[in-house]
Amino acid sequence: IDNVILVDQSPIGKTPRSNPATYVKIFDSIRKIFASTREAVNYDLTPGSFSFNVKGGRCDYCEGCGYIKVDMQFLADIYVTCDQCHGKRFRKDILQVCYRQKNIWEVLDMTVKEAIEFFTPRTTQTVTTRKQTSLARSLSEIKKGLQYLDDTGLGYLRLGQAATTLSGGEAQRLKLAMHMARGKGEEMLFIFDEPTTGLHFDDIRKLLDCFQKLISNGHSIIVIEHNLDVIKCADYIIDLGPEGGDKGGYVVGCGTPGEIAKLKNSYTGKYLKKYLS
Repeated sequence: IDNVILVDQSPIGKTPRSNPATYVKIFDSIRKIFASTREAVNYDLTPGSFSFNVKGGRCDYCEGCGYIKVDMQFLADIYVTCDQCHGKRFRKDILQVCYRQKNIWEVLDMTVKEAIEFFTPRTTQTVTTRKQTSLARSLSEIKKGLQYLDDTGLGYLRLGQAATTLSGGEAQRLKLAMHMARGKGEEMLFIFDEPTTGLHFDDIRKLLDCFQKLISNGHSIIVIEHNLDVIKCADYIIDLGPEGGDKGGYVVGCGTPGEIAKLKNSYTGKYLKKYLS
């Protein structure tokens, strides 16, 4: 094991500038695609022109936030939509540059599922020129990152959705998608803390598929969990109990799901036995 990573439900960022697209490293490729369009080339625009974090393309009035913070002194601060960019975060001339009839703000407002379809190559023509090769590479990187988000059950998130609006479970699955996107390399030990919290049954199935992909890439996983759908799929279980609080904390049993199901003093085994049968 080369490294140990805790994947918990802590926020991925404290600033609204962080979003799913930036977190899984696909925003750079999106900006490169917009910078390669004919309109962008004619106006000497660079990938940096399509970033809301730096000067050049962002709305200077709200500094790319899309809103203005109003200090209420003795009351909580309030945020109002920027009346210059109307919440779109970019200058008007930047928003006139389109790729497949969509500007940069419209792309960031897409859901992950919508973006997968949008960035799917429309032609099977053999790539020949350097520009076409670069475009194909960027599309492939974007599609790969988006697919990992969809695989973790986050297909409904918008690419530009502020990190501060994500729930703990969404933040945790976003971290999972980011690690899956890294593929093979160092052999990691991932520790997940209650990853099924708030998930639908179908999302739990997707989560288990993601765990299997990490394992297939040579990684190992420890999951702190009470959900029996996850426990029954484990290779090895450490059952702690027998009760909670001061009456718990002891190792009730260790072994495969089948071995735990045979333990008479294990609550986990009692209910796991019904699942296995």
